[in-house]
Amino acid sequence: MKRREFLALLGAAALIDPRAASAQTPGRIYHLGTLHPASPVTDGSPFGKIVVKVLAQRGYILGQNLTFDARGAMGDVAKLPALLAELKARDVDAIIVVGYPAALAAKSTGIPTVGALGLGDPVETRMIDSLAHPGGNITGISDVATELTTKRLSLLKEMSPKLQKVAMLWNKDDLGMSLRYEASAKVAQASGFTVQALGVREPDDFNEAFSVMSSDLPDAILMVADALTTLNRKRVFEFAATKKIPAIYEYDFLVHDGGLMSYGPDLTESFERAAALVDRIFKGAKPADLPFEQPTRYQFVLNLKTAKSIGLEIPPTLLALADEVIE
Repeated sequence: MKRREFLALLGAAALIDPRAASAQTPGRIYHLGTLHPASPVTDGSPFGKIVVKVLAQRGYILGQNLTFDARGAMGDVAKLPALLAELKARDVDAIIVVGYPAALAAKSTGIPTVGALGLGDPVETRMIDSLAHPGGNITGISDVATELTTKRLSLLKEMSPKLQKVAMLWNKDDLGMSLRYEASAKVAQASGFTVQALGVREPDDFNEAFSVMSSDLPDAILMVADALTTLNRKRVFEFAATKKIPAIYEYDFLVHDGGLMSYGPDLTESFERAAALVDRIFKGAKPADLPFEQPTRYQFVLNLKTAKSIGLEIPPTLLALADEVIE
């Protein structure tokens, strides 16, 4: 059950410039690439369709004056430089990337790059000079980990009033996600929670993380999403269900896939705004001069089916807060 659809429509409408269709250079073909550390964001994928739709509203028509090349590393970040070389050989005008490793790899190519999500704090990782003036070839959508963690912890507390210890699961080899974990841990500790730190580097490490939690059960789990943790999401879902531990995730697609609940940016908006930045780059703007943006819409999503399967009673107050409830 979805709410705030009117706001979503307003947000989408704000991205549409009725003059955009006349702003293209006649006869020119624009080349867009995408790079994902896991599965490719193709023009037929959910997020790719959003990008194609927004660009079409601005006069870029796939198969006419727009090409779309998608690459995905399938969890092997060592492949990212080679995939970027392929995109560069295709002479792309811009690329949309997901995740800190993909953005970091793109930095050295000089290709105008837009980060749609998962970049972490681009200033703290020294990927850019500042949010207002990135100063390089990368712009996009930035994280607000501290504020989001505060909200996620409050939702977990609402779910489990006796919450004291939170397990945090993240990829230790991803600097962007490590910094996001550190920011999240500081918020949790300042709020009086004990943090059970569970950094992983490869799929086999999840077994050790589950073993640690089994011997010292946390009251809840917060998973920091990147390619590694997302590709292993089903294992996290199953562990949380088996141990009857409430878990919160960063993005709604993880809840649609079986996770209990999520609070994070509206990914439709994130990819709409990424596409809007691509449009500006196509028109001649430099990423160095395009400020990083922050999401304006956030969604709290609950999966009632998952809650019932592990015997969790969702408080009415929490249900009332949900933007979407999956039944």
